[in-house]
Amino acid sequence: MSNSKAQQIVAEARRNKEEREKGYREQALKLYPWICGRCTREFDLKNLRELTVHHVDHNHDNNPSDGSNWELLCVYCHDNEHQRFEEQIRYGGKSAAEAKSGGGTFNPFADLKSLMQNK
Repeated sequence: MSNSKAQQIVAEARRNKEEREKGYREQALKLYPWICGRCTREFDLKNLRELTVHHVDHNHDNNPSDGSNWELLCVYCHDNEHQRFEEQIRYGGKSAAEAKSGGGTFNPFADLKSLMQNK
């Protein structure tokens, strides 16, 4: 395979990845409040670029439209989550299935039902 053909393939793969990411990121930002699911840091338009979409099952191709595989995390918590996951897989402690089901510590909808009943 020629070098230019390989470069074309890599460039196309990157474009496809960026398009896919843009789609689920936009959906996640519409579904969820702009709050990190770990540290509870709040975001606005000025710093929204620091809020990322984490795939709970670590499969970036699993993007259900209901957002059930997404979690909004700040860049720092997102990096930490992936580091912890890699360490658990590499050094043990939890099985891969247990590590994948870590989930967030912050639930922005925790009291939503009672708040809705008060209206």
